[in-house]
Amino acid sequence: MKMQIPELVDIHLPVEGVFHNLMLVSIRKSYPGQARKVMNAIWSLGQAMFTKIIVVVDEDCDVQNLAEVVLRVTNNIDPERDIQFTLGPVDSLDHASRLPNYGSKMGIDATRKWKAEGFERPWPAMIEMDRGTKAKIDAIWAKLGL
Repeated sequence: MKMQIPELVDIHLPVEGVFHNLMLVSIRKSYPGQARKVMNAIWSLGQAMFTKIIVVVDEDCDVQNLAEVVLRVTNNIDPERDIQFTLGPVDSLDHASRLPNYGSKMGIDATRKWKAEGFERPWPAMIEMDRGTKAKIDAIWAKLGL
């Protein structure tokens, strides 16, 4: 996949998405609209054409960490602007599709938006805990047995 789509950093097919129904993808974004290009490229590749939902995030998001992906999706998308729907082949086992083997798919661009993508406001930096605060919180979790 990375040979066909060189900007791919990582992909994750979470068990919760029944493997092929949800694909989380991080990319090294270098031009406007690249997340949508990646979605369409994935839907053009062999078995990946059956992927029902593709979520694209920036390279600094760990797609293996579902909580981090959810944070990026909920913070980085404007639904009307960043969700793309398309029709095409779907898995034979997809009982939700409108017809056997044919249905809709959804792509979500959860990358940071650029001015060249029509986003005029400054994009906020990610909030991160400093090491001292993180150590204190980790100690509290340990005391709680978590």
